[in-house]
Parts: sequence; structure tokens; C-alpha cells
Amino acid sequence: MSTKKNNLLISCEEAKHICDKMQYGEATFLEKLKLNLRILWCKATKSYSKRNVNLTKLCQEAEIKTLDTQKKNEMKEKINTSQSQA
Repeated sequence: MSTKKNNLLISCEEAKHICDKMQYGEATFLEKLKLNLRILWCKATKSYSKRNVNLTKLCQEAEIKTLDTQKKNEMKEKINTSQSQA
């Protein structure tokens, strides 16, 4: 008897990975479908997904800004200069 693997059923670990990819807009349509199917019956995946969505929303609302490369390099130079003088 041959067992055919069901390509729509995924592990919890794979679901977490897909959920993380969705957070960055990198999940494919098929991955989203697989994740949504797992969410229907797995409470752990559903909970992880919900927390991930909330985290994404909070990060977007916080309007987090990062330094550009030039500013980072300037700060590194100042730190290195002050360490050299100490």
C-alpha cells in the first residue's frame, strides 16, 4: 500500500515559519492556504498566529524609525574615538 503525503497538512513548526513569513509579506498563496487550514483545527497555531498579528500591528502603530547607515557610521566613529582617548 502506497501512502501519499497530503501537501496541505503542515506541522506546527512549519505553520510558525509561514506565519512569520506572512508578517513580512513573504508567504505565497499556497503557504497562506496551508496555514489557514491548520489554524482551523490547531489551537497552538491559532494562538501563535494571533500573537504574531498583534505584534505586527503594534510595531506598525509605533512607527519605529531606524538610523540610516551614515548616522550609524558616525556614531561608531565617535565611540571608537572616545575609547581611544580613554
